[in-house]
Amino acid sequence: MEEKFNFEDLIKKSRVSDTEIINHAAIIGGGLMGQGIAQTIAASGLDVLIIEKSEESVKHASEMLGDSIDREIKRWAMTQSEKKAIMSRIRWSVDSNDLAEADVIIEAVDENYDLKAGIFRTADKIAKPETIFVSNTSTLSLSKLAEETRRPEKIIGMHFLNPVPKVPLVELVKGLKTSNYTVKTIRDFAKRIGKTAVEVYEYPGFVTTRAIVPLLNEAMHILLEGIASARDIDTAMKLGYNFQYGPLEMADMMGLDEVLAWMDTLWKTLGEPRYRACPILRKLVRERKLGKKTGEGFYKYDDDGKIVHSN
Repeated sequence: MEEKFNFEDLIKKSRVSDTEIINHAAIIGGGLMGQGIAQTIAASGLDVLIIEKSEESVKHASEMLGDSIDREIKRWAMTQSEKKAIMSRIRWSVDSNDLAEADVIIEAVDENYDLKAGIFRTADKIAKPETIFVSNTSTLSLSKLAEETRRPEKIIGMHFLNPVPKVPLVELVKGLKTSNYTVKTIRDFAKRIGKTAVEVYEYPGFVTTRAIVPLLNEAMHILLEGIASARDIDTAMKLGYNFQYGPLEMADMMGLDEVLAWMDTLWKTLGEPRYRACPILRKLVRERKLGKKTGEGFYKYDDDGKIVHSN
């Protein structure tokens, strides 16, 4: 007896679900943010490639990531087997040609337009035509970055917050030519890696950066004016407004060089005094006291990243 042809079943079998579109992710930049994004993606069960500029940078970044996870293990927040699984899904490389197999490419380098634009131009020549490009920028124009490529409809922003594995939020930033398909695909990808995505219009600072920068800046001015110590300023905000971290501790966690870059961009772009960086921030960055990642900022930290005392 001839088998009945079922057209509906054929469609179901041939259809690829949105969550399966992205199976191989690549990250350009193995700094603090890149490491956090990679850990988050790997913890969801996906393979991830990190591209760094040198073998020395690869070694340093890999050790930093391992040490960070070890600290979580000490706090009973993670197990050795989870670490092993995460690290086994992360591959490191210094060859940009390895980007050819990625379904999504995420740049997570310093907040510098020329640097990000150069990365997008290079990746555009190597990546598959269907590959989506993601920028982790917190202040720069996605539409302008998209002009550097031949795929403006596949350019989108994913602004992760530090520490990436712990913060459940990501801002999805749509450029002028970003397609609805790209937005939906990346929203599904965000959900798959355990993040709640909020869509924001392209505008300097988006939501989170624009809202948090004036708070951080004002806390720094309070410290500069000698009104209270760093610890007391943070305690006041934590207990008074139910913050998990005080503004100065938060700035240290974000990286003071990154915070300064955000402020300078917003000040230059919007011209509003509330974004003009406090002198104490510029002083700390000049002295390379960049916060938790260097062991000293508004606070001093031990090898486990715990606060020893405030400066």
